[in-house]
Parts: sequence; C-alpha cells; structure tokens
Amino acid sequence: MSQVGVRALRSAALLTSGALAVSVLAGCSSGDEGGRARAVPADIAAAARADVADGGTLRWAVYALPATLNAFQADADAATARVAGAVLPALFTLDERGRPQPNPNYLESAEIIEREPRQVVRYRLNQQAVWSDGREIGAADFVAQWQALRGRDSAYWTARNAGYERIEKIERGADDLEVRVTFAKRYADWKSLFTPLYPKEVTGSPTAFNDGARTRLPKSAGPFRMKAVDAKAGTLTLVRDPRWWGEPAKLERLVLRAVPRAGRAKALTTKAVDVADVDASLAARVDRAVREGKAGAPGSPAPGSAAPGGAAPSGAAPDGPAPAPAPDAKAPSDALKSWATAHGSDEAKAAAARAARLRDRRAAAAYEAEQQALRGYVVRRTLEPAFTQLALNGESGPLADERVRRAVARALDRRELARTVLAPVGLPAEPLGSHLALAGQDAYADSSGALGDQDTEEALSLLADAGFTPEGARASAAPKEGTKAGAEGSGAPSKAPSGTPSGSAAGTPAGAASPAAAPAASPRAGAGAGATAVDVPSDEGLYIVGDPQPADDPWTGTYVLAPAPAAAVHSRLVLGQARAVTSALTAPDTTAAPDTAAGRSAAPAGSAGLGRPADDPKPPRAVGAAGDTEPDTGTGAGDTPAPQQPKAQGGAPGAYAPVGTAAPSGGKAPSPAAGAPVGPLGKDGQPLTLRFVLPSGPGSESLRAVGEKIVAMLDRVGVRTEISKVPDASFFKDHIASGDYDLALYSWPGTAFPATDGRPIYAKPEPATDGSLLVEQNYTRVGTDHIDQLFERAAAELDEKAARDLVRQADARIWAAAGSIPLFQRPELVAVKKNVVNAGAFGFATPRYENIGFAAPKKK
Repeated sequence: MSQVGVRALRSAALLTSGALAVSVLAGCSSGDEGGRARAVPADIAAAARADVADGGTLRWAVYALPATLNAFQADADAATARVAGAVLPALFTLDERGRPQPNPNYLESAEIIEREPRQVVRYRLNQQAVWSDGREIGAADFVAQWQALRGRDSAYWTARNAGYERIEKIERGADDLEVRVTFAKRYADWKSLFTPLYPKEVTGSPTAFNDGARTRLPKSAGPFRMKAVDAKAGTLTLVRDPRWWGEPAKLERLVLRAVPRAGRAKALTTKAVDVADVDASLAARVDRAVREGKAGAPGSPAPGSAAPGGAAPSGAAPDGPAPAPAPDAKAPSDALKSWATAHGSDEAKAAAARAARLRDRRAAAAYEAEQQALRGYVVRRTLEPAFTQLALNGESGPLADERVRRAVARALDRRELARTVLAPVGLPAEPLGSHLALAGQDAYADSSGALGDQDTEEALSLLADAGFTPEGARASAAPKEGTKAGAEGSGAPSKAPSGTPSGSAAGTPAGAASPAAAPAASPRAGAGAGATAVDVPSDEGLYIVGDPQPADDPWTGTYVLAPAPAAAVHSRLVLGQARAVTSALTAPDTTAAPDTAAGRSAAPAGSAGLGRPADDPKPPRAVGAAGDTEPDTGTGAGDTPAPQQPKAQGGAPGAYAPVGTAAPSGGKAPSPAAGAPVGPLGKDGQPLTLRFVLPSGPGSESLRAVGEKIVAMLDRVGVRTEISKVPDASFFKDHIASGDYDLALYSWPGTAFPATDGRPIYAKPEPATDGSLLVEQNYTRVGTDHIDQLFERAAAELDEKAARDLVRQADARIWAAAGSIPLFQRPELVAVKKNVVNAGAFGFATPRYENIGFAAPKKK
C-alpha cells in the first residue's frame, strides 16, 4: 500500500562540545550545495515528436477511477491529477529537479512587478488560450477560483486554501490577456497557485464546485478532453481536443483503466494495459522474463533464478499467484523416472503419471505464455518524488522524552535501511538528508548532522540519562515459563507499554488535506497477543522483540545525587548541533577571519555555547517537543537558560539521578561488544517498550522488511518493540491520524513548495478547547514555535536564496526535535510496453501528455 499524502489534499548529544562541532559540520551542507546534489533522472524513453507515431490508443493503469475530477476536494487522488494534467490549464509545470517552469501554452510571462507596499504578480496569458467552448481564459476564471479556495465561505467543500488566503484582490490588467494579483501578505510560493486552473463554471458557485465537477467537466483547455466514463468497464476515456492550440496530441485516445494492485500481474500477462505502476516483486518478474528471453531459454526458469511466476526477493510475496513450475526444471533422473512410470505395466500408476505430465506440459505452456507477454514490457525506474520516514509519536509515553526519540534515531543505520528497499531494484541506496527537499532540488541540504549518525554508545547514553537502565527492566516480573520472545511468542496477552493507556479513536485519513479542521485525539493502544507465524491484521499479528532475559548485572558504579537534570545538558548540546548546521547553511564565508574590529572571535571548541559567537551572553536552549517559545528572531532570542552543572563523584559531568539510582561505572553507559544486543532496558520495573504499527496488505512487503530491520536495530540498544500489523484501510485513519502508535513507517510526497506544503506536516500542535490537540498533518505531535516561525518567514520571503536558507534552517530544527526520521526516497517502478515513448517513471517532472505515444516505425 502506498502510504503517501497528496499535495492537493497534503539524536544523542556528546558530552564533549569539541567533538560535537566536528561531527555536525562534517555531516551538513552549506551554500547552494543542495542544488548540486545529483538526482536520479526520469526514465521515460524520451523521443522527439518526429519519432512518435500519430494516432493510437494508450491504456494507462490507475488503481481506481477518480472519485472526483475536482483536484481541490479531499477525495482527489492520483487519477484525478492524471485527468487534470491532460485536460486543464497548468500555468507552471515541474522539471526533473522539481523546479516550477512557466508553461508557454498558457503564459507569455508571469512575474512580480511590485513588492511594496504590496506584492503584485502580473500574469500575461497566451492569446490563443481558450476553453473548449471558445471563450478566452481570463481574469474571471482567476477570481472565481480564488473566491472558492480562500477559505472564507464554508459552503465550498475545499481540502486546502494554502496561498489563496493571502490574496487581497484580483483584477483585469491593461487588457483581457493581463491578470493582476495583489497579495495582502507576501507569498514566496505564488507559482503554486492556479494550477490546475478550472473554468469559472466549476468554481463560480458552491453547488458547481461541490458537485458539478465530480464526474464531468463542463469545459476543458488541454491537449485532451473527456469523452466518456464507463464505471462498469472501469475506464475513463480522453480524446484529442481539436480546439487545442498547442502542438497536437500524438495519441488519438488516452484510456485510464482501473486495475487494482492484485490485478496488475494479470493485466500485464494479458496485455490489457500499456503503462502500469508496479511493485518490486512484479518488476522483478518482468526483468526476469526479459533476461530469459535474451538467454534463449523459453519455457524454463533461468539457472539460479526464483521459481517460475517470480517469487519476490527477500521473502516478499509475489504479485498474484505464481504459475506452476515447468517440467523441464526437473532433474534428469526425475524426468526419466516419470517417463518410465507413465509407460510402465502398472496401469494405475501409469495413468497418474500421464496426468501429472499433462499438467506439467500445460503449466509449462502457461508459464511460457506469461513470459512471452512480460517480454513485451520494460521496467522504467527512478526515484519517486516521495520519501519514507520513521515517525515517533511524541505526545505521550516514553517518546514524549526527546532523549528517547534521539536515542531511537541514533540506533538506526539509515543507509542499511535504504539498501533494503533500493538496492534490489537497481537504484542508488542513499539515505535522505532532509525532511523538506529531495536530492537534486535547490533547497536540498543534508541537515541530518543536527541529530547525528548511527551510534550505539550515544543511544545508550541518552537512554541512561532518560532513566532507562538494565536494572529498571529486571525489576519487572519474570516471564512465565514456556513463553518465548520475538516472532515465536505464544498467543498469551502481553503487558501494555509503560505509560500507554489503551483505547482507539478514529482520526483524519492521510488523504485528507487539511486535518487542521478537526481535533485529533490520540489514545494509545496497549500490547495485544503474542505473534503467530501468519501475517494477519489483528492483535494476533503483534509480537514482542527483546523480552527480559536473566543476565548478570554489568553495572557496578556508585550512587550519586546531582543537583540538576542531565536533560539540560543534552538538550542544549543538540540545540547547538541544530544551530551549527544552521550557521553552516547560512554563513557567507566559513573561512573568513574573525571580526577583530568588533572585538569578536569564534567560540572555541568545547565551549558551552556551541554555534554562538563567544560574546553572546545567552546560553543555548533545548529544542522541546512542544514548548519551544523562542521569538521570531532567528538568532535564538528567548532561549530558556540552562543551569551549569558541577561534576558529581562517580557520574558523568552534569549528570543527574534521584537518590538511590545506580549510575554506570565511570559515568558511561555500558558499551556492548560489536554487534551484540544489549539487555532490555526499563524504568521503575517497566520495560521500555514501543508499539510499532505497520500495514499488513499486499504491496507493503518492503515496508515490513524495513520495519523488521528497525526492530533488530532497536533491540541492539535494549529497546523492546511490539509490532502490530493492521489492515491497510485502517492504518492511517485509526492509527496514524488518531495517534494510536509509538513508531510507524509511512511516506510523504516531495514538493516544489516546501514552505507551504511542509508547514502543516511539522507545525507545533495546538490545544483545542476540548483538551485535545489540533495537529493538522503533524501526526508525530512534535513541533516547536521556532520551527513554525521559520516556515512563516520562508513563505513570506520573496528572495529565492534567502527563502531556501530559511527552509534549511527549519529542516535542521526538525532533525534536532527527532519527531520523524527520513529514511529514503521511494522507488518509482513502471512497466511500459517497449514501443511506448515519452512515458514511464517521470520522477518530479510533469508529463507532457501531447508528446506521449508509440514509437514511429523506422524508415528504411
């Protein structure tokens, strides 16, 4: 299941400051390095229009027919976007690096002509741009769309109003081809507006907006227009628009065919579609068929390959039932024995053998037919403009402590997790370094240094500071005799995690663009029954990793009483990491000489004020999960002072523990042998247990494989993990949006407009009048006032470079808060008929529908 939001909807601190500064600056980028980061290019079999045949019908698989044709409604989906892109105006399109480019089919120009006292944007429209009834596209269409989407009239059922609420007025310019848009508040992402642009007949009234464009469009203005929707056949047909003024569409017809995930393999083997997104297992089947065809071994699997039908790699389930193996796959001795039995004197055995051989021949014929069909396709692949993250719910329970969140993050080998998903499909296995931009985008910079790379010792140190020790876990009741840990656990109910009340509540699904309108309650379900070997969505699919086992006590230190919390030490150091990254991203010249004229010099390594000038009198402040109240100064004003800590005998510098708490010998957490798991940790007799929710449906195999690796990584630092596999339909609504999880894996789309689209995902939750939290799309419930302020400043900054710097600063703060950990960009795998050109894995690039078609026969 693709857990990706849609735009139309949308760790341990070191105790030595000097070492911290080196690690942070080594892991971050500065200046415009993000623009130089290489992106995987689109894979679409690009061809010049002269090499594309005129005519033909292309069948493009979608998962379902669009529920609405209005892209601004909550139930709009990828099929909605596909139709809108082919039939409606897009004033700006995206290139391969996700940069908005003016579309000359609709615009002669678009620019900011005034900045003071108000921002004014002037659009100069293509004089040939008309709707399908011949009416010119003009200011009236802009005004109607603005009034529908600005959020002032609740009669319009809109999913979002980002940007439109900042507009003060829209008016006709010097002539009918000019539209002037005046903003009440500056808006950097103005290029995101009016794409797609609907005719005023759709947006001019609530009735037309809510219902008039769900199943039909009264007018269009693109290379295609809608012809028919056949719900029974599951098809939506677009045809070439004769009124289109641009280069005419090469295809005569473009048919969107509803093909659910389970039916994709059959659709390919029966040649029912020409283009279809596929998962890794089906992509492997296509690749295998092509290899076998080149090897000239029809009817039998290639040596060393998986079973016929394409068993998925790494234990993933195949997409659909696999055909029976071909008989030629038998060993020669088995084939000889089968022949002898079929022709022997025992009539009963001979009949059975002949029947078996007939079945084998039929299976071989079916397998060869399947392989022959699959050989007609090629898998186009790139990185999808979406990324998978590990979400850590910081609202309550152990993860409300930012030290525990950072410890979880420092336990992860993100590169290994990226390899798990990307290496098998032949894509670069690089971990993602940003929450707000993808590799190749101008705003991209690797800010993960604000948190740090995988480090078991640092993870253990943070957990110890948070009070989770081996002693705390061993104080709990011993497991019953005969029970087993991990995936072999019995069906006996397990103890709920500490601090995790039971319960469940529905929330807003990820597809909803604006959950801000409704409070999201977040009860946290307790542990269910132990695991079974069957992957089923229920409490029976829940298992516990890392149950306490008897072990000798490795800690022998002394008992200490220190006067202040270690949280202040770690918080200020991690904030220093974020500030160091921010400084590296925004400093004009990191090699410049000290400003001796002003009496300033850089802070020495090891200073308490890492990331600040030496003369700054204010100490650093922690980046809290929900209490960052720093004013919008961008320099750390309003930081909460952190008390200085004296060294305690037998403990780490500045360490803190209640009376009677055992401290590690030498003030350090126990260091395990390389690769050896640490015994379970706990506090006050309760083990540190995190509930890890994963979807259980087909298509989520790679997600579950990543989840299992994360479980093993956390087990190595003593964190118990309960995996709960839930139905796809309830994964977001009943668990992620409602907060019924501790850990979860899901994805967010990339965007060309991070200041606008990233804000609701990372906004600080606000309390509602009923005591619940308004979380918008921040399902981790972790945010700060300063992050919000950086987003607001970026959205209002009209200088593109300055806006990018603010986005990078916000990303460094998001890393430091450790509410979500970006892991990798998702793979985009598309099976395409070999003669289809200008279509496939687009990545960020907007499809040019008029150029898609079939390769023209080569002239002799």
